[in-house]
Amino acid sequence: MSELSQPTETGWYCVRTKPKSEHLAARHLQGFAHLDEVFCPRIRYQKSTQRGKVWFVEALFPGYVFARFDLVTDLRAVNAASGVLGVLKFSDHYATITAEEIEEMRAEFPEEENEVRVIEATIHEGDEVILTEGAMTGLKTVVTKIIAGQDRVRVLLEWLGQEREAEVSVKSVSRPGEIRTEIRGA
Repeated sequence: MSELSQPTETGWYCVRTKPKSEHLAARHLQGFAHLDEVFCPRIRYQKSTQRGKVWFVEALFPGYVFARFDLVTDLRAVNAASGVLGVLKFSDHYATITAEEIEEMRAEFPEEENEVRVIEATIHEGDEVILTEGAMTGLKTVVTKIIAGQDRVRVLLEWLGQEREAEVSVKSVSRPGEIRTEIRGA
């Protein structure tokens, strides 16, 4: 099936973008290609770095955005937009997404927040964590108690041959290997 034999119906398509350029490609699709609907869901999360915990924003689907357009009349403009590598296709068939699936995703990413969802780590009693700040940075320990309303946790430390509990900020601990975390109970 060639591009011209695709249905002329407007639909949602998955558009491949250059790495780390999803939000820029989405803007170019709206501006240059004059598409009315482009959806680029993004997440904001905290990650431990050498500078301490830093907030990062990235696309929920790295390398992809969703756009609603007519394949026959708008394909050339979509492919020519800055930051776009092309429309996802398998063999000679362009992959489509239903409007219902897009609406479900949009419900998770309120427009007033510019389609960015904050993903926050949750730590529970008994979780193994690593201290990311202070004199004991890099030390593995276990959370023994969550101190409600103070954003602090009590951890078990081995100090001078004895086990002791110490209170630290929730922001100064992370789970081993943690890059992104999910919201539990959301």
